[in-house]
Amino acid sequence: MDEKRFVVALFGLTLTLITGYIAQRFVAALTLAVFLYYSTRRFHHRLERFRLPSRARAVISLSAIAVPLLVLLSSTVVLSIVEARRIIDRYPVAETIGADGWLAGVADLSSLTFAGMITAYRAGEFDPLIRFFVDNASLLTTTVSGLLLNLLIIIIVTYYLLLDGSKLYDWLLSFDDDAIVREYLKVADAELEAVLYGNLLNVIAISVIAVATYTGYNLVAPDAVSVPYPTLAGALTGIASLIPVIGMKIVYLPLAAATAMPTILDNEPGLLAYVVGFLVVVVVVVDTIPDIVLRPYFSGETTHVGLLMLAYVFGPVVFGFYGLFLAPIVLVLVLTFADTALPRLLGSESDETGPTIPSGQRRLDEY
Repeated sequence: MDEKRFVVALFGLTLTLITGYIAQRFVAALTLAVFLYYSTRRFHHRLERFRLPSRARAVISLSAIAVPLLVLLSSTVVLSIVEARRIIDRYPVAETIGADGWLAGVADLSSLTFAGMITAYRAGEFDPLIRFFVDNASLLTTTVSGLLLNLLIIIIVTYYLLLDGSKLYDWLLSFDDDAIVREYLKVADAELEAVLYGNLLNVIAISVIAVATYTGYNLVAPDAVSVPYPTLAGALTGIASLIPVIGMKIVYLPLAAATAMPTILDNEPGLLAYVVGFLVVVVVVVDTIPDIVLRPYFSGETTHVGLLMLAYVFGPVVFGFYGLFLAPIVLVLVLTFADTALPRLLGSESDETGPTIPSGQRRLDEY
């Protein structure tokens, strides 16, 4: 009997190692899938009031994030090309920096309409870009195929977690031992949803504040130093708030530089005072106040804000870009284990169940 158990255990360990190796190869995609699952699960459940099938609710939940994100990214690329062409047409940028390749080709584009693109192609204006793609075809093919594969994994895993996440939860509970597993999974599952759903709420809140701030600035600032595309810039600022330390600065600092560039090139330094005022307002209203006021509400119900901020900082350093999503998940799992399972495993007789709420920190459900 013991020999059979040993063989079965060895076989199970082998399968576990193989599965772990495969998961490690796609850890970034799987991490993003878990992040999207917990970010959209509450919305998925709330769609039940419309009596929609579970599959339809899963598709709607994914589309609510995927479609706006694709529109945002495509709009950013198109508008960047439009702005680059406008600057090159107005100022001798290509001659100044000695570039006569891509920048000159962009400047020669007659129109970004479909007919204009056809005309530009026939005139040979896309030849430098075509040569670049041909010279780097292998690298570009590998990169694009890898991105598409990871995107497919993210969509499939998130979709089926929304459909069958409860079944996975029940399966894990089948290994319960003296209610320790049940208690741990219940608390960890609730806190993961609170933290990751709070991330989504934080992005939305920052986006709304940034759009209002940029639009308000444009109402008082001269056209020469106005913020281009305030709605798009505000949405990008909200998404950038997920990045630790630098965060929104990767959006509003280049935005301020782009706003100041026409003034510098036109030799109108007096208007730079508006750009300085813009930076001061954004740093205070968009970057500082929301981080102090909103983040405690959106940090989860029990996870300490300071530890969560450290997870956002150390995650990308240790794991890479996906550490921005993996580190908070690991932090929640570790803290929940230390608060729920570890005391009972060590023989603690405490009647308290679940982690205690840090003093002074507000709960997400209170908001």
